[in-house]
Amino acid sequence: MHKDVSEEITFGPEVKFSLEGKKLSVKGPKGEASRVFDFDWLELKAENGKLKLSASNAVKKTFASFNAILSHVRNMESGVKKGFIYKLAIVYSHFPINLSIKGDVIEVNNFLGGKNPRRARIRGSTKVEVKGKDVIVSGVDKEAVGQTAANLERCTARKKGKDIRVFQDGIYIVEKGARNA
Repeated sequence: MHKDVSEEITFGPEVKFSLEGKKLSVKGPKGEASRVFDFDWLELKAENGKLKLSASNAVKKTFASFNAILSHVRNMESGVKKGFIYKLAIVYSHFPINLSIKGDVIEVNNFLGGKNPRRARIRGSTKVEVKGKDVIVSGVDKEAVGQTAANLERCTARKKGKDIRVFQDGIYIVEKGARNA
C-alpha cells in the first residue's frame, strides 16, 4: 500500500527559517539550529512562510521516518524558542567528586577516590554549568543536550561487583525538559 503524505509547519513569529536544498536552518531568540534531512524520498519546500514536507509513494517505514523528521523539526523550533535543559545532581558519601570543564570535555576527579580523572564529551554548542552539587546542561539542540547529560551520567557508572545500595556515588539526571523562561 503506497500513499502520499505531506505536512505543513508554521513557525511562530519570533522564529525564522531558511531552506537551502535539504538543509533546514531555524533561528530564534535562544539561538540557531540547523540540520540536513538528506533522504531521497523526502521533499522540503518553503511556501508562504511555511515549511512543507512531503513524501510520495510512502510505505510503512517511510511513515515512521516522516513522523520522526516532523518531531526533529518541532524540536528545532522549540529549542530556538525556549531551549532545553537537563539538571544533574552530584552524589557522594566519602570522596568528594570534583568537576572541571576543559574545552569540550568535562573531567570528573576523585570519583570513588580514583586517581585518574574520568571524562565526558560535551556535544555541539551545549553549555555546562557546575553550581555546588548541581550540574546544569543547556542548549538549543535537544539531542546534543541529552547526549551530553547522558555522557556525564555514564562516565560515573560503577563497575560490576559494586552493590548500588552501598555505593550510591555518581552523577544522576534529576530533571529534564524545555526551559520555561
